[in-house]
Amino acid sequence: MGEQAERSALFTEPVSSKLLRDLPESITNEHEQLTQGSSPRGGWSRYLVLAGAATTLGCSLPVGYNIGVINTPAKVLKHFVNGSVIAHYDIALDDTWLSVLWSSVVSIFIVGGCTGSILGALLADNLGRRKATVLTSVISVIGAVIFLVCQVANSVELLILGRLIVGLSAGLTTSIVPMYLSELAPPALTGAMGVACPMGVNVGVLVGQVMGLDFLLGGVDLWPYLLAAYAVLVIICIPFLFILPESPKYLYVVKREEEFALQELSRLRGMSPSILTEDLELLREEVLAVETAALSGAQRWSMLRVLRDPRLRLLLLLTCTMQAGQQTSGINAVFYYSDIIFTNAGLSRLGAQYATIGCGAINVCTAILMVKLLPLWGRRPLLLSSIAAATVLLFALAVSVRFLDAVAGMPYVCMVTVFGYVLVYGFGLGPIPYFIASEMFEVPPRPAGMAWGSLANWGGNFMVGMSFPVLRDAIGAYSFLVFAAVTAALFVFQRFYFPETRGKTPQQITQLCSRGFRSKPLASQFSEV
Repeated sequence: MGEQAERSALFTEPVSSKLLRDLPESITNEHEQLTQGSSPRGGWSRYLVLAGAATTLGCSLPVGYNIGVINTPAKVLKHFVNGSVIAHYDIALDDTWLSVLWSSVVSIFIVGGCTGSILGALLADNLGRRKATVLTSVISVIGAVIFLVCQVANSVELLILGRLIVGLSAGLTTSIVPMYLSELAPPALTGAMGVACPMGVNVGVLVGQVMGLDFLLGGVDLWPYLLAAYAVLVIICIPFLFILPESPKYLYVVKREEEFALQELSRLRGMSPSILTEDLELLREEVLAVETAALSGAQRWSMLRVLRDPRLRLLLLLTCTMQAGQQTSGINAVFYYSDIIFTNAGLSRLGAQYATIGCGAINVCTAILMVKLLPLWGRRPLLLSSIAAATVLLFALAVSVRFLDAVAGMPYVCMVTVFGYVLVYGFGLGPIPYFIASEMFEVPPRPAGMAWGSLANWGGNFMVGMSFPVLRDAIGAYSFLVFAAVTAALFVFQRFYFPETRGKTPQQITQLCSRGFRSKPLASQFSEV
């Protein structure tokens, strides 16, 4: 009770003057000087820009790179895998067993992603958001080193281990980085910072496709360098991660280190602590919510506890269906068929490869545009429009691929449909699921909520990877109808229950969805700001 009274008294003084008084004079003077030439209140400060750039290039880009790069050297790597097995075990694999082993090399990345998603909540709470991000980058570099030595060692086991480790790093990234960036950003910029992670992934996929071209690193003997090339950016960005501030929300709400939180917040915003009244008020609301839960006997927010809490059930379903739906919409299947479609349209092998790279470029451009569109249009309209348009285009793609060789001009219709699908996917279904949990969950359950979302994303990826070859062989182009049906179901669920998060605090969103399926989150009593 004494501690609670002390904390209450802390905020009865204007502008949290007790905390400001306790700060060393040198720190206060330093931040007074930072205000000269700094960005306007709630704008892009130097540390916020640095955080976005360092995590996008050094953390998110490697995720996309490792997703997109593995297909280009597939033939060469299969030959290496077979040669390694012969050299070490004196066994020559037939086509069936070679395909099984190659599938293991590819899919172990997803296993690592699922594992990293689960560990993300634990690391984010115990190490802090920034240190967990640094650890993720170090793990990523270790994976690159393994790629570089596996050819010299002629070891398929090392290749599988490297894929597992970069998958682990990818899962940690998608669980931790969006949360870290959203907690650093002022309320007006949470959407823009939330797009940074998916934008990095999209850029990574594009870079992986480009680096796999024959005249770059697509040569027969260059595949270890192709697989490990992403590490250059990671190594460059790691020093910048060390100078970034820790999340003030994490320090203030989770660790209860109020003075340190205020120092980091002042450094992050580039302003004197005396100007940060609004930020401190938001932090106080988060602390009061946590204290209310603590008085009711609540324990630490584990993934299991978030799953069992009825107040968070709808939020968790919205997050997980959105994340899983991003993968089960069939984006990877569309990219698989794109090469066949572009070839049938008369493009050469290299031309088809360039066209596929064009799809990746569309993904990157839409992610950049989303930085501007999210603050203007909000999350809900963009997401629902994207899902609805993707459903229609998946249906159109199923029909056009089915009659690809039967109707004149159909390959060109397919090309337009592929480009259109990639375009609408990037305007909502692609980027929004990555960060939406950080806007819906309060700070204490946020790591667990983000971990569940990331796990659903990797689980959806794994499900599509395992089922699509079977569907493709069984029903061919009609497999896109399955993806269309799943996406239509996602639209219905999100249409009824997903509230607009722009201009609302996580506490307000939690309150709107606290009654589960009986909630009426669209009848919001809160006005948008």
